[in-house]
Amino acid sequence: MQLGIYSFGETTPDPATGALPPPAERLRDLIEEIELADQVGLDLFGLGEHHRPDYAISSPATVLAAAATRTRQIRLSSAVTVLSSEDPVRVFQQFATLDLLSEGRAEIMAGRGSFIESFPLFGYDLDDYDALFAEKLGLLLELRNRPRVTWSGRYRVRLDDQPVYPRPLQDPLPVWLAVGGNPASAARAGTLGLPMALAIIGGEPVRMAPLVELYREAARSAGHDPASLPVGINSHGFLADDSQDAADTAYPYYADVMGRLGSERGWPAYTRSRFEANRSPRGADFIGSPQQVIDKILAQHALFRHDRFLLQISLGSLPHARVMRAIELYGTVVAPAVRKALRAPRPTPGRA
Repeated sequence: MQLGIYSFGETTPDPATGALPPPAERLRDLIEEIELADQVGLDLFGLGEHHRPDYAISSPATVLAAAATRTRQIRLSSAVTVLSSEDPVRVFQQFATLDLLSEGRAEIMAGRGSFIESFPLFGYDLDDYDALFAEKLGLLLELRNRPRVTWSGRYRVRLDDQPVYPRPLQDPLPVWLAVGGNPASAARAGTLGLPMALAIIGGEPVRMAPLVELYREAARSAGHDPASLPVGINSHGFLADDSQDAADTAYPYYADVMGRLGSERGWPAYTRSRFEANRSPRGADFIGSPQQVIDKILAQHALFRHDRFLLQISLGSLPHARVMRAIELYGTVVAPAVRKALRAPRPTPGRA
């Protein structure tokens, strides 16, 4: 299993003081976090695209290009690219350039996005939410498959045997489809034969098992081998040497973020009891000691049989030093244990 991290470059207020981290400082810290993730042997770092004051990253490819010059092995991905409001030609060119700079380590995680700010910003109508994504995803896949493209659609000017450069080192450039809880999105990923990245950021993960099976069945029905299509799980979490310290450190930041988003979306108040339920063995969050995180990753693997797991460690502007320690624990303790456990042969039923 590949193990990695994703971040939105949070610039949320400190829940105790109300102080906001300067965006320039947050981006410098983020590059250090990606560099450390590479050094401790994690497989991938993903960056999300947002157009809000509480996140510092509106252009993941730009920040990932800076990280490419400071890393050697770790793969670099968007998490996600809000493709519905992007130009697929520019997305392809940006990530092809990143692929060249990183010597073949770039990926695109394409999604419809969980926020809507980019639609009015770039002149798109929310009523076209899904149609925009479907059309632009089709064009992106055309662009990665051939250097000259003839294409026409509803939301972008046509291309007539148009060359699109640069070309990436990887052929094809990896494109994952990011999915929340929408069955139609999971089915689309399977039908297209694309890897699926499934976000599980609340509730009980077991409820998502039918969605993964729907994805694999859609792939099978479309003539793809489900065994050849990776599934990734993206979740919230935080690690510390001690479980209680992890919970006590993370909770104020989680409560602040969930409270502010909840006020926007009409969610119920975020409480410590809900936080504790989410980090329990049956909940979606990975907050605790390294052993707790190891146990939970392995338990979910038994449920989903997934190939990649990404952890959002910095939900809220957690102190940089604590995030760095969490990354260190994740890479030096959790990742080796998970990889060893999943390499071990399974016992034969009925035998000790």
